[in-house]
Amino acid sequence: MKADALRGHLDPMILAVVESEPLHGYAIMEALLERSGGELDLPTGTLYPALRRLERAGYLASEWSTVGGRKRRTYQLTSAGQKMLATGKTEWETFRAVVEGVLRPKGASGQA
Repeated sequence: MKADALRGHLDPMILAVVESEPLHGYAIMEALLERSGGELDLPTGTLYPALRRLERAGYLASEWSTVGGRKRRTYQLTSAGQKMLATGKTEWETFRAVVEGVLRPKGASGQA
């Protein structure tokens, strides 16, 4: 999937994968990959700056933990993040409907 196609949609997708449980960065990357059927294979240089941005904005909170002797930063959705996710879902549905309406207009026969 082209990076340009993600513009404006990455943040809500990240918030959606941490909606049900706190996850560390690698688990977020894996969840995005799995939920997208393998299409969202984000490089760490894309994901981690987005996580920091979402945390600075107050949509995610994080804490450090040690698992198996390794330090991990775990992210969880805040109440502001829940509101942002709800807004993102609404905006996505509107965007999807608009694009669908243009690309597949009702009553179009598909013939020129």
